[in-house]
Amino acid sequence: MSEKVAIVGVAQKCGENLMDSVRGLAFEVTKTVMDKVGLTREELDTVVASSSDYWQGMGCSNVFHFDAAAGYLKDSTKAEEDSGLALAYGYMRVRSGHFDTCLVIGITKCSEAPPIATLTNIYNDPFYQRPIGLEEISAAALQANQYMSRYKVSEEVGAEVAVKNLRNALFNPHAHRKMRATVEDVMHSPVMAYPLRELMCCPASDGACALILASEKAAKKFTDDPIWIKGINWRAEPYFMGDRDILENRALKMASQKAYEMAGIKNPLKEIDVAEICEPYAFQELLWYEALGFCSRGEGAKLIKDGVTSMDGELPVNPSGGVLSTNPFCARGAIRAAEAALQLWGKAGERQVPDAETALVHSVHGLAGQLHMVAILGR
Repeated sequence: MSEKVAIVGVAQKCGENLMDSVRGLAFEVTKTVMDKVGLTREELDTVVASSSDYWQGMGCSNVFHFDAAAGYLKDSTKAEEDSGLALAYGYMRVRSGHFDTCLVIGITKCSEAPPIATLTNIYNDPFYQRPIGLEEISAAALQANQYMSRYKVSEEVGAEVAVKNLRNALFNPHAHRKMRATVEDVMHSPVMAYPLRELMCCPASDGACALILASEKAAKKFTDDPIWIKGINWRAEPYFMGDRDILENRALKMASQKAYEMAGIKNPLKEIDVAEICEPYAFQELLWYEALGFCSRGEGAKLIKDGVTSMDGELPVNPSGGVLSTNPFCARGAIRAAEAALQLWGKAGERQVPDAETALVHSVHGLAGQLHMVAILGR
């Protein structure tokens, strides 16, 4: 068994409407990251792919690009849809001692798929929730309305989250949507599902992201500066939204607590230097702050207003622009890990957070945050 697992290389490619096929995207990011670290296909032990039969429009979607992702005749597997879970699965495969190297890849071309609302409506059961039109956007709107009501915050707080992340995206060459927006700009964008405006909602993006994981002994062959996965955990809540408090986010609380315990984190706000979290809808970033232990319940809005999570704040959150700027659905969790690793390597360019040594990675899946993965990365 390997006691430690490292990220030794990352590659990503994202955009609004890329000309590449899914296979082409998979090949490009795979070849890029393997060339970067000097890993040959023969040396690669296993591949964990994250794609979606829904989003790709075919059954067993991963088999159509496994060979492009160096998976030919490899002991390889799939984590459906959430590439944050693919990272966790890859971590377990290497940690088991059965594999020394693992390629984790997430990929989606939203430009070739139906709208997010259409596909996420299918996530619901066919008898009760699907017929009423419940999908990811309306579920997030219900969550935002509850948040505003319970904690007496305004719609403009969600707009402030969007302003921060879209501004950060200006410095990310991979970002799909980026702008110097004001709160007024956000509030004047079209309503998608009250209180969520268009600029408070994630776009539909094309993209792929690949990570190379390595055991402790193998990592030394590929880099002098491995990024260690110091803690990782994932949890899921009940399937039906009515069976859970969608503001409490018990799954995220439990996942983060276990990841912190593994990594020896006692005070996340003080000990984490940068965080990359999945916030498909602006108000969710506030909820995730609270469940991650950055602040108490109902105080997420205060972190935004006080600038704590801005680029020059105490804990910068989403210097990449986050999911509000770029959202290739199945790849977004892996992108969070890639961005966090770049921060720790000091290779994030104009979006670099100075002296970052410890980073938090988060992914989310399911309506109103049903499933969460949290990882702590360190030098």
